[in-house]
Amino acid sequence: MNDLLAVLVALGISAASASAMDFVHPGALNSKAELDFVKAKILAGAQPWKGEFDRMRSSSFATRRPHGRANVNSSSEDANESRDDAIAAYTQALLWYFTDDETYAKRSIAILNSWSGLEGFTAGSDQDRLQAGWIGAVMAPAAEIMRCYPGWTASEIGKLQSMFTRAFYPQLNTASYWNGNVDLTQIDAMMSIAVFNDDEGEFNRGLDRLRVRNPAYFYLTSDGSRPKRIAGDGGNPEKFWSNPSKWIDGLTQETCRDGGHHSQFGLGSALHAAEVAWHQGVDVYTENEQRYTLAMELMATQLLTGSMQGACSNDTPSPDRYDTWEVGYNHYHNRAGLELPNTQKLIVEQIRPRAPRAVCNLVYETLTHADLPKLRAVVKH
Repeated sequence: MNDLLAVLVALGISAASASAMDFVHPGALNSKAELDFVKAKILAGAQPWKGEFDRMRSSSFATRRPHGRANVNSSSEDANESRDDAIAAYTQALLWYFTDDETYAKRSIAILNSWSGLEGFTAGSDQDRLQAGWIGAVMAPAAEIMRCYPGWTASEIGKLQSMFTRAFYPQLNTASYWNGNVDLTQIDAMMSIAVFNDDEGEFNRGLDRLRVRNPAYFYLTSDGSRPKRIAGDGGNPEKFWSNPSKWIDGLTQETCRDGGHHSQFGLGSALHAAEVAWHQGVDVYTENEQRYTLAMELMATQLLTGSMQGACSNDTPSPDRYDTWEVGYNHYHNRAGLELPNTQKLIVEQIRPRAPRAVCNLVYETLTHADLPKLRAVVKH
């Protein structure tokens, strides 16, 4: 399927013609209705959107220029350059959408076009898979927004689609055996790239991977005395899960690794993938309601109280906070009507006041997903 798509793009035939699935665009992390809602709030000067927008517009990403490469060595400065370019492309895509200023559109497209010649990742390690996840999970949503801009040509779009197939698929389509946040980051990228590439096969591969990883990353006591086995755990769940003191609902595979630092990345990536699926009419959220919400509430409690709640031998949570929480809270609270008091408190008291807004693939969630109205997706399958 991937080879066929590459051939079709090279021949100037839309990749969409190779897919039976009718993809919604823009439909990666952001839907048109959600972007339009946020745009109206910014124009009205409403908070938190106006403040988040001003913060984004004053960042260095708003004026960053292209640094496209033919290859990325993920163990070198290439890593930072490529991650920052992806964030800049997304930043400027959002700025264009919210302001209608074509300067931002042209700059975002220039960054995306500069990477259309990428051949691959050359570190030769799992770091390449993580790097491809970080970049793809942000660059593809940027491209999804920019396909709304009439000045980005079909030929240029096709070249970027071909690049994703050529350079990213080889890194993303084999799950990393590292800690689960890497696989979830890969899945996040797979889902968004699949939407941009109109690639039903890749979209379904991402969903399949997510179904396997979810019970191997987010533990429920109803799973049994230990979590689901997964490749890479070495047959030793205690060690793979960093030796929890007790197995409780909401524990993640990395909770006791570093007190919630990496777990915020794993949780954010899983929720991103679920959000992309939602925008395409596939409800991942409902089947994982307990896994995701109990993980959110436990982690929020740990970060709020300064205690790991007896789950780990080291009782001190990570001091790090990331813009991880708004996508999941928006779905489960605003769409589904669930009360998540600890998550809400964490967002209001710690995430919005102090979390950085653009780290790897955790980018601008408060701007794009805070307090959205109850917008429904059309269920397709």
